[in-house]
Amino acid sequence: IIQGALPVESERMASKLENKTVEKIGGWTFWKGTYNGYPMIISKTRMGMSNSAAATALAIERYKPIAIINQGTAGGHDPDLHVYDIVLGKYATNIGAFRTPKQPLGGGSNSLTWVEAFDVLPTEESEPEPIAIRKFEGDQELLMAAHKVRYDKGEVVEGTIGSADVWNNELDRIQFFHERYGTSVEEMEAASVAQIASQLNVPFLGIRILSNNITNNGAYDPGTGEACQDYVLNVAEEYMKSKLPK
Repeated sequence: IIQGALPVESERMASKLENKTVEKIGGWTFWKGTYNGYPMIISKTRMGMSNSAAATALAIERYKPIAIINQGTAGGHDPDLHVYDIVLGKYATNIGAFRTPKQPLGGGSNSLTWVEAFDVLPTEESEPEPIAIRKFEGDQELLMAAHKVRYDKGEVVEGTIGSADVWNNELDRIQFFHERYGTSVEEMEAASVAQIASQLNVPFLGIRILSNNITNNGAYDPGTGEACQDYVLNVAEEYMKSKLPK
């Protein structure tokens, strides 16, 4: 299964499937077909952590995939990365899971003091474990497949994908995440998908293309969504070659 949140992150892949059928479950769309002879499903998850988690759980239970790739566009956190560069998610992490310091009414708010992350999958479920940044590791075989695929529109690097239902535009906050969490990019789905896939034992990899990067004035380019889809289809094909040899 290859996931994309929005039409600009999913419909190009769906258009390239052969023997295609479409299934809708609630608000989620799944295109089933083949790509160069290999069975694939394209999932339009819709935007955000809850939508992507629900789409992932539905897909795993209904289609029993051998792997999931969550892909799409992202905003840059690393000033060394540029628009059209691709980040392979060695890790995906929820940058929206934290506990703020106590402040009295009128005491103000400063997001740079929100340093106490907590693990959303604690060992003891009675209370989240403080100061524990949960990082979901990308599947090694999927990473190997991704490295084998040629891409000529930018660099391909391994990094950490940060996810939350937040769109950060404060450069100090972005630098905080880059330094404390090691984030390369931010978006709204990958860590949520990884959390579900890990509990249901399905290999997972997040792949994100930089559509913009305000840390180095990289302007938004709408063509990035299509470039990422083309690359990821080839990654999925490369992975399938090792799993379902013709």
